[in-house]
Amino acid sequence: MKLATYKDGSRDGQLVVVSRDLGTAHYATGIAAKMQQVLDDWGFMAPQLQDLYDALNKGNARHAFPFDPAQCMAPLPRAYQWADGSAYINHVELVRAARNSDVPQTFYTDPLMYQGGSDDFLGPCDDVPVPSEEFGIDFEAEIAVVTGDVAMGSKPEQALDGIRLLMLANDVSLRNLIPNELAKGFGFFQSKPATAFSPVAVTPDEVNEVWEGGRLNLTVQSTWNGRKVGMCEAGPEMTFHFGQLIAHICKTRNVRAGSVVGSGTVSNKGVEKDGKTDWPKGYSCIAEKRAIETIQDGKPSTDFMKFGDTIRIEVKGRDGQSVFGAIEQKIVQQR
Repeated sequence: MKLATYKDGSRDGQLVVVSRDLGTAHYATGIAAKMQQVLDDWGFMAPQLQDLYDALNKGNARHAFPFDPAQCMAPLPRAYQWADGSAYINHVELVRAARNSDVPQTFYTDPLMYQGGSDDFLGPCDDVPVPSEEFGIDFEAEIAVVTGDVAMGSKPEQALDGIRLLMLANDVSLRNLIPNELAKGFGFFQSKPATAFSPVAVTPDEVNEVWEGGRLNLTVQSTWNGRKVGMCEAGPEMTFHFGQLIAHICKTRNVRAGSVVGSGTVSNKGVEKDGKTDWPKGYSCIAEKRAIETIQDGKPSTDFMKFGDTIRIEVKGRDGQSVFGAIEQKIVQQR
């Protein structure tokens, strides 16, 4: 099934069920008012929402209305946890190669992860407010999951069973703030403002034919200022699948229902052609494009985002239909 949260003036919005084709929606008020309620009591509420979803797809839901992504908050507007991995090792290799730094061998066996702010997520069509262009504004197209309870010590296979929902993320990064923050030895903070998520979150069974071993085998499309810059495959080159990412968190703590876990920037390896490397699938963040330019030309030539720039992130199924709806945002100056 597909779920979303509509704006209603409150912090947590109003839960709605969305049809498979993203054409219609229906308030879930009679079952649950908020997404977190469902995650806390998934076994009881999910089947009821599934019944409403089935009726909506058949055209039998009495109070259905046209679905409008612009009215959406993030599917889970604020969460108990937002843990973002870096599951595509190619992204790490490129960024480090651009600064002549080796990738430690442990990076291939132990996931990178940071804990971001989860109290103020952005909706899919909300503007991205930033105080200054000098901060180095970047988008990051990612896959994310929402979990149920997963016990401390869970293995990757067990952790996969704890995944309730899948969605897209734009993990906005302020690249020029990152070096000084990392130099302090405590990781990202100011360089990672509010993250945005897709209009709808979907249960794994909705993408059953392309959801395999904790990887989503579909293409993440990134369109910057109307120009398609990334058509990156999310599945084959994901070094650490979502079960492994969740198990990484579970090494020392429980993961509670309503935790959001990100994949990190979706990234694909280059292709050798005529003695040089080409990246035909493009990129899912500007930092990677700049790393490629530095490797090839000795310096980056692509600027970071400016006020007024737009970014669109979307995944389409094998039938050509949008799976999660699109993240469509504009960069604006924070007032």
